[in-house]
Amino acid sequence: MVAGMNAFFRELGQTVLARWKAENFSLADFPAIAAGALEENPPAENVDLAALVRDFLLEDEQPFQTSSGFGQPELVVYDDPRFYIQLLFWLDGTTQIHQHEFSGAFHVLTGSSLHTEFTFENARAVTAHFRMGDLRLKETQLLETGSTVPIVSGGACIHSLFHLEMPSLTVVVRTHSDPGTGPQFTYLPPHVAVDPFYTDALTTRRTQLLDVLERTDDPAYSELVLAMVAELDFERGFFILQNCLGPLRNLGAWEEVWEAFVAKHGELAAPIAPTLDEIVWRDTLVGFRGAVEDAELRFFLALLLNVPTRDALFGLISERFTGDPAETVLRWAGELMEVSDLGAWILDAEFPAELGVDAEEQADALLEALRGLLAGEKVEPALRETFAGSSLRALIG
Repeated sequence: MVAGMNAFFRELGQTVLARWKAENFSLADFPAIAAGALEENPPAENVDLAALVRDFLLEDEQPFQTSSGFGQPELVVYDDPRFYIQLLFWLDGTTQIHQHEFSGAFHVLTGSSLHTEFTFENARAVTAHFRMGDLRLKETQLLETGSTVPIVSGGACIHSLFHLEMPSLTVVVRTHSDPGTGPQFTYLPPHVAVDPFYTDALTTRRTQLLDVLERTDDPAYSELVLAMVAELDFERGFFILQNCLGPLRNLGAWEEVWEAFVAKHGELAAPIAPTLDEIVWRDTLVGFRGAVEDAELRFFLALLLNVPTRDALFGLISERFTGDPAETVLRWAGELMEVSDLGAWILDAEFPAELGVDAEEQADALLEALRGLLAGEKVEPALRETFAGSSLRALIG
């Protein structure tokens, strides 16, 4: 790849290198330098993606490729001993809430993304790889093609990206690693931060063995998890709970195991319950998203996952679509409606069976209840509870 796209990224890299050298390679200055170079010469306006892909597949002369596993895939398009430029493809489209051990800037090459920033307050270390605190939403913004965002290493830049189109692509100009800014924590809202690159091999093998017992319906499964949680340290106990939560609930054994964890760790355990509940909810919504290809519905699911209030959600809808956002939400909800002989549901908001409404009438009744809730009207309490306990909870005023 001697010319073409390689020439564009070589010029971009050399511009960044010259400007950073002029600042004596100050890490504090690198995000602004990287963002400035991307904004002055935007890849979204200059990169012929089809030509880049063809050249990358057919030409052997390429920059050094990492084995990071980041992106789907990651292509390194410029490499320097101090920094590099990567092109990231995103198919699944969801990144966990995380911080970085590197700095730089990213640029939306194609597609669009919902970008959410957070702060982690009252942080306290349980171990070097596990922290407790309070994750607070700071800002959510819609990034269209051509948008550029600086990356600051460490806890000052905690964020997540929900890529809306498939595939979405980002260009990242980044350092290899910034000393003293690790670990590169992943955040599990609302109260936990873990180091995703730290591997406790014993815990990994134990969870894998428990998975075997669960999948083979071993009668000792619940008893063994209970015995483990009653004895393990806090960090290992948390990962066992996270791994076994679903099966234990299905077996009716969750409460006893949770009580053993609380008895072992006291007040330190209190923030874990809402964190585990949030993990289940987020995994459920991400699972729904994986089954949806329509761009508008993916946008709606991204909002439900990342935006906690109806006003903020409506504001972001208004940035992208004309008309009444409430009517747009109702249209999306109707498209997500599932109906069977057993009833009707929108995502995980299922029509309450105790209301005794015929199955063929439940879909209209469910949408009408949602319409009332969006308008701030009183609705049947069971229906309000259904929506408030579902992935549509942000819509309930």
